[in-house]
Amino acid sequence: MTGYLLGVDAGQTATKAVLFDLAGRPVAVGSTRCPTVNPHPRWVERDMDDVWTAAADAIRQCTVDAPGEILAVGVVGHNDGMYAVDAAGRPVRPGITAMDSRAYQEVERWRPVFDEVLALTGQVPFEASPAALSAHLLRHEPAVMDSARWLLFCKDWLRLRLTGEVATDRTEASASFCAVRTGEYSDRALELLGLSGLRDKLPPIRGCAEVVGTVTAEAAERTGLAVGTPVVGGAHDVDGAAIGDGVLHAGQLSLVAGTFSINQVISDAVSTDPRWQARGFLTPGRWLNMSTSPASATNLDWLLRTVTGPIPHDEIDAEILAVSGDPSDVVFHPFLYGSPHGPGASASFLGLRGWHSRGHLLRALYEGVVCNHRTHVEALREAFPMGSVARLSGGGARSSVWPQMFADGLGVDIEITDTAEAGARGAAVLAGLGIGIWPDLSAAVADTVRVDRRFAKDPVGVQRFDDIYGRYLDLVHALES
Repeated sequence: MTGYLLGVDAGQTATKAVLFDLAGRPVAVGSTRCPTVNPHPRWVERDMDDVWTAAADAIRQCTVDAPGEILAVGVVGHNDGMYAVDAAGRPVRPGITAMDSRAYQEVERWRPVFDEVLALTGQVPFEASPAALSAHLLRHEPAVMDSARWLLFCKDWLRLRLTGEVATDRTEASASFCAVRTGEYSDRALELLGLSGLRDKLPPIRGCAEVVGTVTAEAAERTGLAVGTPVVGGAHDVDGAAIGDGVLHAGQLSLVAGTFSINQVISDAVSTDPRWQARGFLTPGRWLNMSTSPASATNLDWLLRTVTGPIPHDEIDAEILAVSGDPSDVVFHPFLYGSPHGPGASASFLGLRGWHSRGHLLRALYEGVVCNHRTHVEALREAFPMGSVARLSGGGARSSVWPQMFADGLGVDIEITDTAEAGARGAAVLAGLGIGIWPDLSAAVADTVRVDRRFAKDPVGVQRFDDIYGRYLDLVHALES
């Protein structure tokens, strides 16, 4: 078979559309941004029609440059949050991203049932989970919830606009209301959370690589795709990134340094703990165990946007290298939007002195982000055997300095594959599976994924990061009191 596969990766501020050949190499890339707004403290929203417009524009950038037939489309997107639509498929309110924390009081009310919810669903609700947001909207926006017919995730909203079909998949559905061992919606989970009335608003669960619809005439006109192009169910973007980075097997650790600090290991058995989320992986009998917080490379975006102004990434790396021989006096807590240490933790630079330069601040930010990833990885290590190598993707993987910090800070060798858009490649692989290009995921990954860069952990760097991490945690605990 000849042709190309389109993968769409809808993040929380930007959407990438990438056209891949059947060897997993990009041949056209479209990128758009859909900024979030903060109408109230803790609220992080965006207009759902703007989200679709951004995705359609990114896709059109690819179709204009397409060198041949686009065989199928896959979409991945950020999980949690909420994109609610009415019976006509129209938004009933702005979309809510996973950086939102308005529902923290709902989470507190559920603490008496946390143990049972964890055992049943593989996770406890957090502020931006569909469960918490549903409870908040039922309490504060009941008319909106009455008018909502479907409670969707971001990529499901985009697929609805592409195909007119309502669906989700097992990786996304497992975010709040599914029994972790079956992957099916659980009436008991809804009952425990006081949300039984939402059962009919949950979309049907379809296969990640299952063709669930085809591009409509309206979507074709907007995107440049051909009418009738198959569109598969797709997945949570972290599952897409795992595929795009070639991570498929139990014990493999992968990291995404982007809006969220994503730290995940695949397992072939369920292990539950409030420090991670056990969610369904792409294939039955496997789980993706994610320890996460909205506290990774997004901190750098915030600093560049609000404090320093734009700085080219190679210049950032050069400034950090220029102060690399200095002591790590400055400690940064990367908790602008949340943390693994409770809702009271906030971002801060600590230890600043008059002689510190911008390079010291940038270095501290990089180190603080790595320390936050380490908090999550150390939790996962207590339950899951892991190898000595991890795959890294996201904005942090584009740096020439940050990956070495990850290697030293986590005590593993870091591999970066040959695409900057692992999530989009994973989406494209799912599209190819859906139309029969490969017989299974293993064959698809063998054909499409190659390691491009490797950063070996340095014993001296590991010891240095042990000291940095100790000081980082000491300050976290001191500020808790």
